[in-house]
Amino acid sequence: MEQMPGPRGDLQIRQLAMPADTNPAGDIFGGWVMAQMDAAGGIAATGVARGRVVTVAASTMVFIEPVKVGDVVCVYTDLKRIGRTSLTFDVEAWVLRHRRGDRVKVTQAEFTFVAVDEAGRPRPVPRDAASPPA
Repeated sequence: MEQMPGPRGDLQIRQLAMPADTNPAGDIFGGWVMAQMDAAGGIAATGVARGRVVTVAASTMVFIEPVKVGDVVCVYTDLKRIGRTSLTFDVEAWVLRHRRGDRVKVTQAEFTFVAVDEAGRPRPVPRDAASPPA
């Protein structure tokens, strides 16, 4: 079996997959995993935008492997693009099987956030915000 390279980007969150989040087959719900990814992306986007952001899109979502009860879900974010008011991140979810085993990539997606002001209107991302990698 070919060895997959490690995660891209920065670790934003780690969360233990619990039985309450399973589907009838005993796997963790994909929606739960997606929520962890959205939260991780939001943390990263808030830092770059220096303030409130809202999720406007999640695209190219790919579920690669199931998440099992007892896995530690580790979500990484990699800044892909900064627009006038938006930020796009590549987000990857990896798990540590049984809290200590091999690291396995389970899901990836692209999340886009828009920086908003106190009234919820789009606002410019600061010009000196971290620029995406070349």
